[in-house]
Amino acid sequence: MMLLYVAFIIALFFAMNIGASGAAAAMGVSYGSGAIKKRRVALFICAVGIVLGAIIGGGEVVKTISSGIIPEKLLSVELVIIILAAATLSLFFANLIGIPLSTSEVTVGSVVGVGVAYQSLYVEKLLVVMSFWIIVPLVSFVIAFLIGKVIKRRAHKKEAEGKWKRVLTILVIATGFFEAFSAGMNNVANAVGPLVGAGLMDATTGVIAGGLAVALGALLLGGRVIETNGKKITRYSVGEGCIISGTGASLVTVASLFGLPVPLTQVTTSSIIGIGAAKTGFTKEQREVVIQMLKVWVVSPVFSLVISYVLVKLVLESDLYSFVVLASGCIATAGVLSLARATRRKRASLQSEKEKMTA
Repeated sequence: MMLLYVAFIIALFFAMNIGASGAAAAMGVSYGSGAIKKRRVALFICAVGIVLGAIIGGGEVVKTISSGIIPEKLLSVELVIIILAAATLSLFFANLIGIPLSTSEVTVGSVVGVGVAYQSLYVEKLLVVMSFWIIVPLVSFVIAFLIGKVIKRRAHKKEAEGKWKRVLTILVIATGFFEAFSAGMNNVANAVGPLVGAGLMDATTGVIAGGLAVALGALLLGGRVIETNGKKITRYSVGEGCIISGTGASLVTVASLFGLPVPLTQVTTSSIIGIGAAKTGFTKEQREVVIQMLKVWVVSPVFSLVISYVLVKLVLESDLYSFVVLASGCIATAGVLSLARATRRKRASLQSEKEKMTA
C-alpha cells in the first residue's frame, strides 16, 4: 500500500512540473502580446484548455505510454515508481545544470530503460515515435516558414494588423487555448500512462486526474514560465503569434490522435524559427537553436533511459556489476569530454601564439 501512495505522489509531482515547465508556456504569446492583460487569467485559460484536452483526446497517447512501447503485463507498482522517478530525476538534474529536456522524450526514455533491462521492447513502435520527434518539428518549421513568406509579401502589414487588431486579439487567445488543449492531449499521458499500464487506475480516471494535476501545476507554478516566455515572444506581431501557436497546436493535436507523444516545446520553437527565417533568413543564432534541439533530442531519452535502467538493476535485481559498468562509462565519457576541451584550449593557445609571432 505504501508503494502505491509513493507512485501516486511521484506522478502528481511530475504532472505539476509538466504543467509548470511546458503547458503554461502555451499562453505565452497571448500574454506577451498584451491580448490578455492579467497573468492569472492567462493561466486559468491555460488550465481549462489542458483539462479539456486531456479528457477529450488524451486517451490515445496514454495507450502508447502504458502499453505501446513495452508489454503492459511487465509493469508493476515498483516499475511504475522507477519510470516516474527516472523521468522526474532527469528533469530535476537537467534544471539544475540548465539543460532544457522534453517531458515526452524523457518519459519515453524511462519506459525504454525498463524495457531494455528486461529485454522486452516493441522496437518498431518505438522507432515510429522517435521518427516523429524529428518529422513534426520539421513540418512545423516548413508551415511557419511558408506562411511567414506570405505575410512578408503583404504590403502595409502593420497598418493591416492595426485594422484587424480586435479580430487578431481574439484569434491569438483562441490559438493559445488550442495550444494548451493540445498540451493536455499529449503531455498528460507522460504522468499517468505508467499508472494506467500497471492497472493502478483506468484510462478515463487517469486522463481526468492527470489533466487536473497538470492544470494545477500550470496555475500554481507556471507564473514565472509564462512571464519569461511572454517577454521572449514580444518581438513577434500578434498575427505571427497566431501562426506560432496555431501551427504547433495543430500538429501536436494530430500526433495525439494517433497516440504519438511529441515534444510540444520543440514544435513551437520550430515554428518560431520558421517565422524568423521567413523574415530575416536563416541566421547563425537560428542554426545554433537547431543544433541545441538536436542535442536535446538525443540527450532527453538517453538520460532518463540510463537512470531507469540503473534503478531496475540496483533496486529490483541488486545487480552491482551493471552499475559498475555504467558508472565506468560515465567516468570515461566525462574524461573524454575533459580531454577534448583541454585539446581545444591548447590549440587555441598555439594559434594565438602564432598570430602574435607573425604580427
